[in-house]
Amino acid sequence: MIEEVSFEDFKLNRQLLNAVSDLGFTQPTMVQKEAIPKVLGGQDIQCIAQTGTGKTAAYLLPILMKIKYAQEMIPRALIIVPTRELAVQVLQQTQELSKYTDLRTVSVYGGVGMKSQIDAVEKGVDIVIATPGRLIDLYLANHLVLKKINTLVLDEADRLLDIGFMKQFGRILEILPLKRQNLLFSATLSEKVLKLCENFLDFPVVIRIEPEQTTAKGISQCVYHTPNLKAKTDLLEYCLNDTETFNKVIVFCRTKTVANNIFKYVTRKHGQDYARVLHSNKDQNARMNSIKDFKEGKVKVLVTTDVSARGIDIMEVSHVINFDVPTNYEEYIHRIGRTGRAFQKGDSITFCNEAEVYHITKIEKLIKKKIPIVDVPMEIKFEETPFEEKQLIAKDIDNQKRREDPDFKGAFHEKKIKKKPIKFVKRRK
Repeated sequence: MIEEVSFEDFKLNRQLLNAVSDLGFTQPTMVQKEAIPKVLGGQDIQCIAQTGTGKTAAYLLPILMKIKYAQEMIPRALIIVPTRELAVQVLQQTQELSKYTDLRTVSVYGGVGMKSQIDAVEKGVDIVIATPGRLIDLYLANHLVLKKINTLVLDEADRLLDIGFMKQFGRILEILPLKRQNLLFSATLSEKVLKLCENFLDFPVVIRIEPEQTTAKGISQCVYHTPNLKAKTDLLEYCLNDTETFNKVIVFCRTKTVANNIFKYVTRKHGQDYARVLHSNKDQNARMNSIKDFKEGKVKVLVTTDVSARGIDIMEVSHVINFDVPTNYEEYIHRIGRTGRAFQKGDSITFCNEAEVYHITKIEKLIKKKIPIVDVPMEIKFEETPFEEKQLIAKDIDNQKRREDPDFKGAFHEKKIKKKPIKFVKRRK
């Protein structure tokens, strides 16, 4: 019989245990059982576990235990995250877990003015949560001193180590103390990223809770084959009309344009107080207000792009609907992980046209399971796909076949231009 493990077994102080109890956490998750003792032991950690399994608390609790109380004016722990939304989310959880301590936590990120963040840092801080760009800005302006950092956390490490952050991350490593504990947490981690990790992890303990690239067990998944945009829109409306079942829904779109159009469609059908839209073109206050309204249940639907695939931790999301199939296949895992969090049940639905079948097969290979195909309800009547849309779908399919077979010549391959013979006209005398 497997012995049950409680938070008491980690020998956390009473302040942390009381905060854990207030949050309703009764038993540590598997990732917390594995990671907390090792982080407390001072080891470097490389942890891979599905989204929604409690990774944030797995590194926060031991960090809070090791820091214990406020000291000096400069930080001792640095948590680097890829997005503003995730920075706010981690800040909130840190404040909840440290509420019975005097520890000071500050979150710094771009998209807003620096003044309030500078003021917060200069009042004294023990833990800094930061996006890479804003962290460097504050450091170069001498507002943030990092010489006492003894613990570095990379949350959502696969995104942080992506090409877009690699240069910034290299600069951050140069300004941190060499002697420190490094913790890397992520839901997905490619072989390429693993090699990059060798630059800053010293003989790490590797924790893999589930086979890499798998989805959480509490999430049911299905695919509807929809021939065109009109069919997708009609099916979305059919789903949302079942308000009892679809009571808290995140709709993911591939582009900002599609997200805006779907938001307008949904609010035209159901009213302005029914949905919010969130993407990178929205300013920070609008993004935070959209998340707040959705979290508090003021609106039923959040229409968004992949900017929200990793930065939202909202309980009781009934459904994730992929209006478009993501072409970055790891984002599928993060998208559907917005539901079924903390051992709850959740449903993921994906709308898929003929060109997107290719991406579904790639996703199935990544998550190591087949996604069931469900028949579209009889009430949905398919209309003929408009000519332009049909051409775009056909072109996508051609490109996919060419990607798999470079010798493939489809309907849209470039044709050689035949040179017309030059005619010489005899001049009249």
